[in-house]
Amino acid sequence: MTKKLKFPIYLDYHSTTPVDPEVIQTMLPFFTDVFGNAASRNHEFGWTAEAAVEKARGQIASLIGATDKEIIFTSGATESNNTALLGAAEMYGSKGKHIITSPIEHKAILDTCQYLEKKGFEISYAEVDQYGQVSSEAVAKVMRPDTILVSIMAANNEIGTINRLSEIGALCKSKGVLFHTDAVQAIGKTPIDVQSMGIDLLSLTAHKIYGPKGVGALYVRRKNPRVRLAPIIHGGGHERGMRSGTLNVPGIVGFGKAAEIAKRNMASEPEKLRALRDRLWKGLSSQLDEIFLNGHPTERLPNNLNVSFAYVEGESLMMGMKELAVSSGSACTSASLEPSYVLKAIGVGEDLAHTSIRFSVGRFSTEEEIDFAIEKVVSAVRKLRELSPLYEMAKEGIDLKSVQWTGHH
Repeated sequence: MTKKLKFPIYLDYHSTTPVDPEVIQTMLPFFTDVFGNAASRNHEFGWTAEAAVEKARGQIASLIGATDKEIIFTSGATESNNTALLGAAEMYGSKGKHIITSPIEHKAILDTCQYLEKKGFEISYAEVDQYGQVSSEAVAKVMRPDTILVSIMAANNEIGTINRLSEIGALCKSKGVLFHTDAVQAIGKTPIDVQSMGIDLLSLTAHKIYGPKGVGALYVRRKNPRVRLAPIIHGGGHERGMRSGTLNVPGIVGFGKAAEIAKRNMASEPEKLRALRDRLWKGLSSQLDEIFLNGHPTERLPNNLNVSFAYVEGESLMMGMKELAVSSGSACTSASLEPSYVLKAIGVGEDLAHTSIRFSVGRFSTEEEIDFAIEKVVSAVRKLRELSPLYEMAKEGIDLKSVQWTGHH
């Protein structure tokens, strides 16, 4: 007996994940019995809280090959990204004023870079290829003697493409430039090792790996080289002086547990996700023509499927399948009707970009849900295409680019 489908079916694991029941169990005592402030050094309540925080630090460090002293807690990846960029810019700004990133980074990186431009820094954007990959050659091409920091994401949040961090890390090492990566989407889905990849700064967050929202971390390398950051939040000197503020103990404990589970599942979970994702793509591509996969065909996150459905408007398609929770573009920017800047950057035309849907599967997705989704998407696309004169013309072999449109504008 398969469990009854619950609607809407959640296929938006890139935007956030439900908290794993094991994580919730671990967090509960820290709201009631063990409610101490981790900075209270004078009594047992504080010591217990501090010990719990240190344990979580170790669990998170171990997921990325770091040491526990290299983990700084933040309110989430946006703060981690800001701390890495602004903190490094202020600390190393006397050495140089040049920073390299890519045009398809998360807004938390792009907007911070724009802010730094106002502060007198110069930003260069390394080119991405048609899959959204940034090569070390592309980074080398824009590198200068005054470059102090390179920030390239581990995996893209819209199209799931994974970057070859080791190559970029090696290049940065050889030039003595700090390397930061926003690894929010990659953590737990693809192996990340800060040592072998030459990463100096890395941002991650709990709510993408089945932990609570509102807690994140920044890895800051302690040796070869020892990285120093100016704080962007000032106060009692918590977190080695890099991030003041009372620690969110229950959140941190949950984050630690989530990291431990992610590490434990690293051997099996990505395979499971890949199987579900491939099942979805097979189902859609075998029943629909004129659909296109965005992002790298193989070097992509195992749970990501970003598809353009030609001759169908993305927003109408989403309205047509209300039983599915999916996203068009990135969840963080879905308030704007601009087509995705990520798809634009990799050369997807305006018309196709407007037809793209991001599906992301996760730990609690099932084959039944995938099969229902396939059925739903196929019927919604067919229905909308029946209403589309463009689809009909294309099917009749008319080259739409050559059509002389007449009429009033």
